[in-house]
Amino acid sequence: MRSAREPDAPFEGDVADKVEQLLDEAGVRRNRDLIRRLVLSSLRLSGDGSDRLDLKIVGTAIGEMGDAFRMFRPYQGEPKVTIFGSARTAPSDRLYQLTRELARRMAEAGWMVVTGAGPGIMAAGHEGAGEDMAIGVNIRLPFEAEPNAFIASNEKLVEMKYFFTRKLMLMKESTGFCCLPGGFGTLDEAFELLTLLQTGKAEPVPIVFLDTPGGEYWSGFERFVKEEVIGHGLASQADTSLYRITDDVDEAIEELLSFHRNYHSRRFVGSVMVIRLRHAPSNEDLKRLSAEFADISSEKGIWRTDPLPAERAGGGDHLELPRIALEFDRASNGRLRQLIDALNALVPPESPTVPPPAGETGTFTGGDEPARE
Repeated sequence: MRSAREPDAPFEGDVADKVEQLLDEAGVRRNRDLIRRLVLSSLRLSGDGSDRLDLKIVGTAIGEMGDAFRMFRPYQGEPKVTIFGSARTAPSDRLYQLTRELARRMAEAGWMVVTGAGPGIMAAGHEGAGEDMAIGVNIRLPFEAEPNAFIASNEKLVEMKYFFTRKLMLMKESTGFCCLPGGFGTLDEAFELLTLLQTGKAEPVPIVFLDTPGGEYWSGFERFVKEEVIGHGLASQADTSLYRITDDVDEAIEELLSFHRNYHSRRFVGSVMVIRLRHAPSNEDLKRLSAEFADISSEKGIWRTDPLPAERAGGGDHLELPRIALEFDRASNGRLRQLIDALNALVPPESPTVPPPAGETGTFTGGDEPARE
């Protein structure tokens, strides 16, 4: 079986030479291997029987992602929260007001607010964030074509044809997520987030499900998850740690901000998962955590470590931060979230909470990062 990372039938001879010449003429130096792969993949489509629709999908998707990457690039160093919710929520609705308040306060804390740029909850997020802190990723629909008035003239807006490219960009750049009640689209986005975290395809991030006081939308969601999904052995009870349900804006903001109170980021070096922290745990803390989380690690438990050689060689791995390490089983990501919560509980609530940039730590891994050396 061929690896998905390599061309199925690499070009040789004149074609390969001409591709190299093209890259030279275009001045491609950085990430040349990846650009070469993109070019060769496009050329292979011309000879493998792909029909016009297939080619249109590929071409449009690449173009849309390129537009979005360029739009986000100047803001990669800024923390971001993505807000999901119904396009049908009216400005008079309490949910709209809660969303606007949450967005305003997150923006005041230095976070940019990303939404799907439509009406309803998306408009509330942009209204609360204000022009400077709002980012929009719009979808072109036959019945809902225009972005909301709070983002329509903003340069931090990109429009997409496909839901899958839009969803990628709504998730890739953010280090926190808040879901408000919504329809099929909101549920799709919520379950996509949970799937990415549960399977380890995304780096750990906080997810808040926010409702109005007394609202039952997310409590109904949780009943379904616990009774029908976990109750039938289709997920683990620990997976409910991947999200937090609340009807209080203060609690929602605390959940988003406190996630990086002590936890900074992680990376894998072979079989070892290195967790970077802002504050080193004591030996007593490590002993307790090793016992509490023995089910997701090897018999070595959790240990303190200096930066590993692979981290020192790679650069940008925050060598100044204290570290702990364990041989994580790579499957128990709900329990990993519980470990992160336990590490955050080791430091005072007033500790700094600004997360590292998503582009730096790989919040959305794209599938490869958990296995990298």
